Amino acid sequence: MVSDWTRVATAAELMAAVDREEPAIEVDGTLRGMPMITLAPGVRLRGGTLEFGAKGVRLTRDNVLENVTIRTPEHETAVLNDLSVADLGTLVLRGVRTTGQVLLLARDAVRAGHVRVEGLTVEAADVRGRAERPHGFGVDALQGAFTLWNQQPDSAVEITAELLDVAAGSAGRPVRGSGVFVGGHGDRDGAADGGTVRVPLLRTGEIHTDGGIPAGTPDLISGGVFTLAGAVVDEVINAGPVTTHGQNDMVLDNWGRVETWTATAPVTSYGPSGIGFVNFGDLGRLDIRAPITTHGTGARGFNLYDGSLRHASFASLATTGDGAIGIQIGKELPRLEIHGDLTTSGGTGTSLVRGVQVELQAIALSIKPGGRIGQTAVDGRIATRGDHVVTVDIEGELGDLRADGGIHAEGRHSDAVHLTGDGTDLTGIDITAADGRTVVHRPA
Repeated sequence: MVSDWTRVATAAELMAAVDREEPAIEVDGTLRGMPMITLAPGVRLRGGTLEFGAKGVRLTRDNVLENVTIRTPEHETAVLNDLSVADLGTLVLRGVRTTGQVLLLARDAVRAGHVRVEGLTVEAADVRGRAERPHGFGVDALQGAFTLWNQQPDSAVEITAELLDVAAGSAGRPVRGSGVFVGGHGDRDGAADGGTVRVPLLRTGEIHTDGGIPAGTPDLISGGVFTLAGAVVDEVINAGPVTTHGQNDMVLDNWGRVETWTATAPVTSYGPSGIGFVNFGDLGRLDIRAPITTHGTGARGFNLYDGSLRHASFASLATTGDGAIGIQIGKELPRLEIHGDLTTSGGTGTSLVRGVQVELQAIALSIKPGGRIGQTAVDGRIATRGDHVVTVDIEGELGDLRADGGIHAEGRHSDAVHLTGDGTDLTGIDITAADGRTVVHRPA
């Protein structure tokens, strides 16, 4: 326990205390006019507001930042680490607020360390200019306002972290880029092939992002909360709402290995080609206990395109744009549960799929060739309101289906069910089409 704190009230006093390597520094008031400061190993800094014209506070080893506000220009890094230090020890951020990115990297000399966050709010950041971006599945991904990234190609290098209550942006001032970004070393196909980041718990607060990606861009995305290749996470909890506002902005995106992912607050996208939750990695159980809602052309609710997922559960899903599929499955999913409704309201439109802009119908439930759902239980309705669409389109396999509220095509020239083969039993399900066919069978 530190008993003697060196109190500083001017920039000169702060820089002198840092140069003397005082073990505990407390800031009074707002200090400005400093160059970037580097905390020596073991130094703690708390209190006050620090304003920088360029980079902010650089950490080395066993540092603590506590109840401090750090402000830099939005495109700069407010908190970063010294890449010449081999072992970070334990870096702690507790009650920290920033303008500017928090960027913690394992690269160059850094080969070990633990990061503990207990309350971090990145009020504003713009990371669109960062040249380093992971690549996978046909796209590059923008870094996050909070980024923890093990870039070491050696698989023996593991960084550990516990990340609690990380928030970014606001409705009126979303961060530009991704929100929370946690990853290890990956190859060009998006697979882990080097150093890892191991996280028992990642818990997020309120997050708002706008990647600022130009319309029609096929090979760049961002994410509200993004676990990438090389991230090994026991549990993700989205305790606050996660909202994305721009083109190609995924709300929740997994390329890593996550055992359980739970959202207890709304998951919302307002941009074209956004997705509420998209999985390319390995995920045990997904439990979205609040509505997924997307707005915009090609903005889908949930996609399982690659990787693995054992069990997916949703409160409800609603998409409102042309080409905005509710749920699309391209892999094995043993169990799917929806406790409310699954609805779409759009027609045909353009959407980003694996780095390519393609034309899609706003289907409510789509199972692609090679995709399979073992058991599906829907407490509410499966319905489409768009014209010239299909409500449920089964090109792959669908095992047991329960749809208590029925399957309904409400738009013009729209069919309720397109079914390949005869493997799905639709007995007892209320199926209607206001201006189309109820069930269309295609040969296997």
